[in-house]
Amino acid sequence: MVLLKHLLFLSLLYSSSYAIEIRSLHHAVDIAGKQRMFTQRMLKDYAMIGMENSFNNPDKDLKEIISKFENHLESLQNYTKNKKIIKSTQRVKKLWIPIKEILQKSPKKEKALPLQESLEKLLQASDSTTHLFAKEEGEEAGIIIDISGRQRMLSQRMASLYMLKVWGVKNKNFQDKMDKSMNLFETSLKHLQHSKLNTKEITDLLKEVENSFTFFKIMNKTADTFIPTLIYKKSNDILKNMDTITHDYVINIQDK
Repeated sequence: MVLLKHLLFLSLLYSSSYAIEIRSLHHAVDIAGKQRMFTQRMLKDYAMIGMENSFNNPDKDLKEIISKFENHLESLQNYTKNKKIIKSTQRVKKLWIPIKEILQKSPKKEKALPLQESLEKLLQASDSTTHLFAKEEGEEAGIIIDISGRQRMLSQRMASLYMLKVWGVKNKNFQDKMDKSMNLFETSLKHLQHSKLNTKEITDLLKEVENSFTFFKIMNKTADTFIPTLIYKKSNDILKNMDTITHDYVINIQDK
């Protein structure tokens, strides 16, 4: 029964043709949190395409994520009746429209910095929406799902900042943003590792995440050696594991 619910959950979650059906606040926190990750994943793909690096087909991935971002936003708007959350999702949509237009054009290095700044605002707006859903839930479970979901975003944020650096996009704040993202990721990882909601599967996956994160720490200290394909892969490994962990938190809580 649990396996069937898990498969149904994933089938709803990964549908890219229609707005998915959100069935609980736990699920809403997860979906809203995923929107934060999408903002940074799109930037990562944009930079990879701009560098003409076809590893893992970033062009295809970018198109899919654009579609999923819109579908998830529609799902959140359809689900909530909370006026503050409705207003928050409307702000997200307003920010999203011009960003989508840029993302659908051929990447240009001179557009990368303005795009990063616009996606930063979209990230902050999506983060506000997530926190509002988590606050409405008002339980420790909502906080854990929020933190776990944020790790997905941080994996893509670290990777996107790295890709911009490799591409030659310069900004004095990038290193500070990278350091803060890595510190938050590491602190949050330790918090999750001590959660009472962990199962053996979650504990094992968190260990894998910790191992993958080691490569980010190594690459961040290296000034003259760039391996974008490695960071792209490790960021996706972390994303995949944190996605599973977040879904497991949601399902385990719903089963209680």
